[in-house]
Amino acid sequence: MAVSDAVEIWHNPRCSKSRQTLALLEERGITPEIRLYLQDGPDAATVQDVLKALGKSASEIMRTKDALFKDLGLSSDLPDDALIAAMVANPGLIERPIVRKSGQARIGRPPENVLDIL
Repeated sequence: MAVSDAVEIWHNPRCSKSRQTLALLEERGITPEIRLYLQDGPDAATVQDVLKALGKSASEIMRTKDALFKDLGLSSDLPDDALIAAMVANPGLIERPIVRKSGQARIGRPPENVLDIL
């Protein structure tokens, strides 16, 4: 996603926090571009862009308590490029939802976290 005023949400409809964040945006009259990231997974460059926009490391946006994280033998101590590769191959490892706007991003946990970039 290019830097613009458009709002994008990396959304998983099965996740209550993702649904709550989407509802929060819509209540404020914002119709975001919805990226169903589990089906339309990001490439490594996009994950790197999101990390930069969030100001976080790869391990900070991973679902480290997810069974898949352990099943894949991953560790928060791995280099970012290894963790990014794991997220690209397994987008379910990415914490959700992520909202992006104007080169900034926030994780909607809690959903109100996204309000400061809108």
